[in-house]
Amino acid sequence: QDGNPPLDPSEHFMAEEEKLTDQERSKRFEKAYTYTLYYLAQVYQHLDMIEKAAQYCHSTLKRQLEYCGYYPVEWARNAATLSQYYLSKECFMEARHCLAAASVIFSQAGQVPSAEDDETEPDQQDLPERKAEIARCWIKYCLNLLQSARKLLEDNIGELDPDRQLELRAQRKKEEDEKEKGRKKAVLFGTSDICDSVLAMEEKVSCVYPLDFQEAREIFLVGQNYVQEAKEFFQVDGYVTDHIEIVQDHSALFKVLAFFEEDYERRCKMHKRRIDMLEPIYEGLNPQYYLLIRRQLQCELADTYYEMMDLKVAIGNRLEKLDSHTVKKINSLAQFAIKYNELFLDSLRNPDKVFPEKLEEDVLRPAMVAKFHIARLYGKLITSDSKKQLENMQTSLEHYTFLVDYCEKYPDAVSAIETELELSKEMVNLLPASMERLRTKLASFV
Repeated sequence: QDGNPPLDPSEHFMAEEEKLTDQERSKRFEKAYTYTLYYLAQVYQHLDMIEKAAQYCHSTLKRQLEYCGYYPVEWARNAATLSQYYLSKECFMEARHCLAAASVIFSQAGQVPSAEDDETEPDQQDLPERKAEIARCWIKYCLNLLQSARKLLEDNIGELDPDRQLELRAQRKKEEDEKEKGRKKAVLFGTSDICDSVLAMEEKVSCVYPLDFQEAREIFLVGQNYVQEAKEFFQVDGYVTDHIEIVQDHSALFKVLAFFEEDYERRCKMHKRRIDMLEPIYEGLNPQYYLLIRRQLQCELADTYYEMMDLKVAIGNRLEKLDSHTVKKINSLAQFAIKYNELFLDSLRNPDKVFPEKLEEDVLRPAMVAKFHIARLYGKLITSDSKKQLENMQTSLEHYTFLVDYCEKYPDAVSAIETELELSKEMVNLLPASMERLRTKLASFV
């Protein structure tokens, strides 16, 4: 009420002449308030009240900058971590702001003596690792922004929907002005000199959904630069798991960029890049120690070869007549996709090589999708040998039947693979008749 800052508790034990100045009291009082916000952020996080924790974390970071009470590296790390919360809520403007501020403040490390009681920041030797961690948060930002845009733009078969594209473009124009106003209300970090640097950093990458290949490519390139930066520290020697996760994110960036590419040949080349980065890593992993990572890579490689095969089939369908080179390519891609799907399924077998009767929940969907894809891939193999064709159809039927029988035996599994199950039931009804026709045809030649 009297407008003076309160006493610091330590002053009760000081001689009169040692007492603090009003300025120092004020500084300590503000610091105590910042700590209160910081502890509330921790408490709410432990209570799983994540939204409240994020609000308090944001306020803490903002105050630390205002009162110059922070270690640059620690501040940057906390801001980058907060960006991941905003990503989970698809608040890309806020996530980008946190990351840009993290990068700007991190660049002060070692240059600016911290005002945190004039101590130097601990963990100076961890700088390369902290820098790589912030780079990884930037990769996640670019990847999430592209993937969210894809969800908005894809039609029911997973292709880019041009009508939706036009609709979103018109909507974006309308929203842009309002967004700018809203942005001013967002909690911005820093004093004016920091703000300018943060703004400059933000301008390097968009925070709105990309709606075409060109816009998507710009975000992709930013993400790719951070992939290189993160890999400089997280090298395969010493950081196997981290390194592989970064490579998988790089592969995911290519995958989502391919969605925006209309040219099938170029799209194929992007998937080929994914194969080239994933296969060497997969082959170098010891199955004994890295079973789960190998399974992830088996699924991803199978999926990538499968997409490439589908693209080559679509390219082939545009030709008047399939040439031998295209046939060879389609068959080769299908065989690789079958190989990796089977490797994944084999990894589920017990030491006696027996496939489990009931699948664990975490592998149920991937295993069923692998079975479904193998069935479909055998149906896509092109051969002029009718006997071979019959064998392929038989293998295809066996895999489709496995899916149908499994879901009859374990009805709980149905919800995990509804679409695949519907198609499998259709194929179980249709294939025997097609095989019978082929057998009749073969018999007439004998």
